[in-house]
This record gives sequence, C-alpha cells and structure tokens, in this order.
Amino acid sequence: MNESAQARTVVPLGLAQTLAWASSYYLPAMLAAPMARDLGVATPTVFAAFSAALVVSAIVGPWSGRLIDHHGGRPVLMGTSVLFAAALVALGMADSAPALFAAWALMGIAMGSGLYEAAFASLVRLYGHDSRNAITGITLMAGFASTVGWPLTAWLEARFGWREACFAWAGLHLLVGLPLNAWLPSARAMPHGEGSQLPMPPPSAAASPDAPSARLTSILLAFVFAATWFISTAMAAHLPRLMQAAGASLAVAVAVGALVGPAQVAGRLLEFGLLRRVHPLLSARLAALAHPIGAAALLLAGPAVAPLFAVLHGAGNGILTIAKGTLPLVLFGPTGYGARQGWLMLPARVAQAMAPFLFGLVLDRLHAGALWLTAALGLTALAALLWLRSPAAATAGSHAMAPERSRP
Repeated sequence: MNESAQARTVVPLGLAQTLAWASSYYLPAMLAAPMARDLGVATPTVFAAFSAALVVSAIVGPWSGRLIDHHGGRPVLMGTSVLFAAALVALGMADSAPALFAAWALMGIAMGSGLYEAAFASLVRLYGHDSRNAITGITLMAGFASTVGWPLTAWLEARFGWREACFAWAGLHLLVGLPLNAWLPSARAMPHGEGSQLPMPPPSAAASPDAPSARLTSILLAFVFAATWFISTAMAAHLPRLMQAAGASLAVAVAVGALVGPAQVAGRLLEFGLLRRVHPLLSARLAALAHPIGAAALLLAGPAVAPLFAVLHGAGNGILTIAKGTLPLVLFGPTGYGARQGWLMLPARVAQAMAPFLFGLVLDRLHAGALWLTAALGLTALAALLWLRSPAAATAGSHAMAPERSRP
C-alpha cells in the first residue's frame, strides 16, 4: 500500500475528526454551565442530555457501519458533517429543556455515524488489512481535539455567547468539515447482502470458522471496549476531584489532569513507532495493564506519584483507542467491519454514558478508594485480552496484517 496515498486520506480525515470531536464530545465541558443558566435548568440536566446523546450514538453505530460497509465512508461522513451542523444549530436555538434534549439526540445521531468508529470503518473499507497505520494516524491528529476545541469554545462563548459558539461550530462543519470528508476516495458500492449481516456479521476468512468461537471473541471484545471506555470516561469526568481525594492540592490536581492529553498522544506515537511491529493484541494487553499499575501506585504511595498515574493512564488509554479499531480488523478481517464495529462498540457507548454518574457515586462513598473499581475493571479487561487468540496468527494465513504475523 502506497503510504503517501494513505497520507492523502489520513490528513483530511484526521482534521475532520478533530473538528467533529471538538464540537460534540468536548462541547459540554465549556458550554454546560452557560447553557444551564440561560435555559433555567440545572447543569446536571445538560449533562443528562449529553448522556442521552451517547446512548443514541450507540444505537446508531451498527447501522452507520453497515452503510459504510456497502457504500464506503465518503457519503456517510459527508452526511454527518451536515448532521453535526444541524444539531449545533438546533442546540444554539434551544429555548427549553425538551428542545435541549432533542438537539442532543440529533447530535447523538451525528456522533454515532461520524466519530472514530465511522472513520475506522471508512479506512478499512478502503485499505483492508493495511489500515493499522492509517487508524493510528487518525487518532494522533484527533487526539488534539480537546487541546483545540476547549480554548476555541471558551473564547467564542466569552466573546459572543454560547449560542453563537454553537453556530460558529456549525459553520465550520459546513465550510471545513464537509469539504474535508468529501476528499475521501470513493469506495466501490457493494451489492446488498455482500457486506455485513445483522445483528452480528459472520467472521471473515481471516477468522476462525467456528461460530461459537467467533461469538465468544465478539463478547470478549465488547467487554474490553466497554470496560476501558468506562474507565476513560470516568477519569475524564472526575480526575481532578479524584486527585484531591487522594491528597493532592487543587493546583496539583489540575496539573496532573493536564498530563493525560500529552500522555495519550505519546502512547499513540509509541503505537505508531515501536509497537507497530508487534501484534495488536500484545500492545492492547500492555495498554490495559497501564491504568491498574498507575492506580495501585497512587493508592499505595499517595499523591507524590500522581504524575506517574496520569502518564500511565493517558498512554494506556491512547493505545487502547487505536486497539478499538485494529483488534476487530485483525481478529475478524475487513469483511463486514463497519457493522461489526458498531455492534462491538454499542455496550461501550452505554458504559460511556453511565460512567460519570456511576463513578461519581462510588467516588462520593469510597473517595480515593474508588480507584480500586477502575483498577479491577482494567484487570478484567486484561484477562479478556489474554483469553483472546488471533485466528490469523494461529493459521499463519495470508490475510494476516503484515507486521503482525507472529503470535503474541
């Protein structure tokens, strides 16, 4: 596969993903409070609407993936640029709690068909087993979504107001995101029935022909994705408060939180460099172990090792984001990838929606001890990954991804 040809796809798609994440997933952190004040609702109500959007995105994911399987990512992602713009306009025009929930529900449709899973499926539809580096490149670029999105959203809100900030993001989707997604190469349309089958597509030739084994692999992967996304979202929502519960000052807690983003990018660079030569299962296992090690160190040694916890958690989370795209590919092959990815990520999206509330309850009760919960989840995810075996590696088939032909 010509790497320069992939780069011509990865760069515009990565920029479009950065825009999509910055204007959806990272929007409530900056706008929830002014939205709540203006609409006369409590701030948790805005986050409840956002959680509802995540549930909607989980439901939409498999159907969006199936469309990408059949028609390629270009028309789907172009459509989601319009959906994101419409949702942001609806959000900016909301004048009541029901209108707020309706706008976020529309945003959920856009998120379910326009974020990482859709981008990964689009790349697999174009490049098949050669997609690993392209997937890593997308996550490297979009890893800066909060770095770009939070300051820009905060500036727009302070300068013009939260409604105008939503309208500005909508305009960026139409003026920037839509042309970027239109840059994607077209993929040959597949006849109906040639792509994925619902509710769970059959494994490709690269996977084991044993259907019960394929179902077990799907269940284990879905659990790994749900557990790791629960951890990631819980930390994103509560990390400063968690650090203070562990004994850190507010200033230290904020500084520690600032380390997570760069650590995620560093983890993805590690995956793109050293770990690209090993099987994705091995890199995923190492990444799943990072959070439990960091959590145990923090709980046993106290806030002095809080920076180590942030670096380990961030790096592991960065690599696991890539694994969510590469593991289904290497374990099942490219056939039906989009729909399968949607189904595998459905429990993860639900876990993501529940994580801030549920972990907040545990944090209220156990304080820093709440980390034992996420550490245990990380270890169970590691156990599930250790159970998995790559059919491509076991058979040394020609469909195995080139850098990953040896069994981990």
